[in-house]
Amino acid sequence: MKLVVGLGNPGRLYRDTRHNLGFKVVDKLSKKFALKIKKRRFGAKFGEVRIKKEKIILVKPLTFINLSGEAVSHFCRYFKLKPSSLLVICDDLNLSLGKLRIRSNGSAGGHKGLHSIIEKLGTKDFARLRIGIGNPPPDENAVDFVLSEFSREEKTFIEQSIALATEAVEVIIAEGIEVAMRKYNVIFSFR
Repeated sequence: MKLVVGLGNPGRLYRDTRHNLGFKVVDKLSKKFALKIKKRRFGAKFGEVRIKKEKIILVKPLTFINLSGEAVSHFCRYFKLKPSSLLVICDDLNLSLGKLRIRSNGSAGGHKGLHSIIEKLGTKDFARLRIGIGNPPPDENAVDFVLSEFSREEKTFIEQSIALATEAVEVIIAEGIEVAMRKYNVIFSFR
């Protein structure tokens, strides 16, 4: 069993912001597998699906990104999952637009959602798939930037990245994280 968590902020106001790429990937996975993520528990929406004979729990925390660790830790305890069974999908300011970076562990890298999860689980040893959103322009602060929407030009590129990230999740589940890292960490970025 694996727990796949997409990070984002709930509500229409944030739906299409840069910070919601984790939600977008989980939504794309749920659509592909005709799964409705409607169940609610532990401050999150979730659904269960089988991918390549592996039971997968897709989760979208509803606690806002900065408190994502609350829901994630509850799900891990409830399903008796080790952090090694967790995959977190999120945006990344430090990666160029559209670039994917998959890691089996690591620091929060300034991402408050990852920081919250590390804090609540007491470990950095869980997989993460980051999707680059690029750096903010010099005249814009990071918070405003991550809560902004993509430009029309960027949307085309980011949709491709969401599709690749969705594919990468399936590869992680079916073939392992090392295979996914070799395949997706070298793929292009858009800027």
